[in-house]
Amino acid sequence: MAADRDAFYMRQALALAARGRGRTSPNPMVGALVVDSDGVIVGRGAHEFAGGPHAEVHALADAADRSSGATLYCTLEPCAHVGRTGPCAPLVAAAGIARVVVANEEPHPIAGGGNRFLRARGLQVTSGVLAEEAAKLNAPFFSIVRRRRPFITIKVAISEDGMVSAGQGVRTLLTGANANRYVHRERAEVDAVAVGSGTVLADDPMLTARVAYRHRPLTRVVYDSRLRTPPAARLFWTLGEGPVIIVTSPQGVATNPAGLAALENAGATIQVIDSGRSLDVSVAALGACSTSSVIVEGGPSLHRAFWDADLVDRVQILVAPRTIGDAGLPWLDGTIRNSSRITWQDSRHLGDDVLLEGYVHRAD
Repeated sequence: MAADRDAFYMRQALALAARGRGRTSPNPMVGALVVDSDGVIVGRGAHEFAGGPHAEVHALADAADRSSGATLYCTLEPCAHVGRTGPCAPLVAAAGIARVVVANEEPHPIAGGGNRFLRARGLQVTSGVLAEEAAKLNAPFFSIVRRRRPFITIKVAISEDGMVSAGQGVRTLLTGANANRYVHRERAEVDAVAVGSGTVLADDPMLTARVAYRHRPLTRVVYDSRLRTPPAARLFWTLGEGPVIIVTSPQGVATNPAGLAALENAGATIQVIDSGRSLDVSVAALGACSTSSVIVEGGPSLHRAFWDADLVDRVQILVAPRTIGDAGLPWLDGTIRNSSRITWQDSRHLGDDVLLEGYVHRAD
């Protein structure tokens, strides 16, 4: 069947697109295949880094003169607008491609422009093949374009009885080496990591991607309304890895001017935002700077604030095979884990730990 054949090739295009993880932001990850009339793949391409040639350009160059009469499979419709590089749709038409199969259309306000361009020039265009899988791959891109804010993941490590630590302010190592490597790989693929000041005080994290190579700086965000972050925190040892932004309140600045000066001297960028609007405003500011993805790593108070502000798109829970007991610090009392708004889509072992991953239902 034609639909099965299209899905077969689109899966391979999606695998090509995924090679761009951590390298294409704020652009999407895109993969493309050129398939001749005999079903032979004659060209492959992927968007490899932001500002670089698009996937279609690579695939058409790989196919060379074998593009005539072939089918192009592309995970995102070929663009018809001029951005950092030239439009791809005219190149596709000029190469003699007969049919184009697309997973996702470009998001508003340019949705369908490339497809319309190609149809107007006689090419057959099929859209929506493996659209859900492709949209998940590029969720940060669609979020930044449609909602003008990053795609936000909250990540937590908990014990089997739902505790994040042995007590308030107590540093507690829960997960093993495999889960920790996973966390660092995830950091390598996003634009920013956020924590609350309580996490900085308890754990003194660097919030870097230490077991995976990053292709660009990693922004570290600390929500600290009272300016409690120590200027000697390890975050400031690694400013070469990316900036540190302290989001604080006018009250914090007024009551702790010495702390403000010390943090600025340590290299922090200070954002002063009214406490009642700090999440919405700070997230919008990150989006305006082309930050398309953020992992909020803790702690429970910050997770609840993001959840209550309806700013959570994905939830990742790492469950360690141990119990802490009633004296421990609980993670939101099941508020998120048991929410009917989340579709849990992934459960897998990372060594002795289990990763649960779910996506929040959204009308947009």
